[in-house]
Amino acid sequence: MLPTFDPAYLIFMFPALLLGMIAQFYINNQYRKWSHVQNRSGMSGVQVAQQLMNNHGMGNLTLKGIPGQLTDHYDPRNKTLALSQGIALSPSVASMAIAAHELGHAQQDKENYLPMRLRSALVPMVNIGTSLGWILIMIGLLIQLSGLAWLGVIAFSGGVVFSVVTLPVELDASRRARAMLKSSGLIMNQDEDRGVKKVLNAAALTYVAAIVTSLMQLMYFASLVGGRSRRR
Repeated sequence: MLPTFDPAYLIFMFPALLLGMIAQFYINNQYRKWSHVQNRSGMSGVQVAQQLMNNHGMGNLTLKGIPGQLTDHYDPRNKTLALSQGIALSPSVASMAIAAHELGHAQQDKENYLPMRLRSALVPMVNIGTSLGWILIMIGLLIQLSGLAWLGVIAFSGGVVFSVVTLPVELDASRRARAMLKSSGLIMNQDEDRGVKKVLNAAALTYVAAIVTSLMQLMYFASLVGGRSRRR
């Protein structure tokens, strides 16, 4: 029988959990700070998005509101930019940065940016592989069939690949966001540029934490399967 709880899991996951907490604290701190600083244009997130869409040939996109905080995203399937209420209605530096970042993804989609295409192609495989990998690992360990368990580890590794591919996509979207804001004249001084950069860098740290989390999970499962194989 497999143990219901393995203390070794905490040993592997503690660095990832710690980094995740730090990343979440940092992005919440930066968002809270710069959401109270009004941008000099006085434009809300929706207005910023509309101007950038018009200036950069993305007028075909659909804008909609969604509930929640920092739930903003771009959906390439239906060309929709979704902004949370706090971002959509606030004329803050944080709103400007986040709205522009999501339009960075829309620009990637428009230009058929290869890493974004690769990430989108990986989504169904990763969803299946992660769920199936866990099942194969558990069954393989229960029936003492190491080959099946290792197959599960390989399937589970798709999550690491997805996390690694996601990081450059997000960094590129942030780079595009700053470039669009500057070329449109919406960043009007160094303080605004610093605020936009701080918010976007904080968001990027969450993706670094996701890589570490998926990698440590994979290492735990590989260690678990490897240890059981050696004891046979």
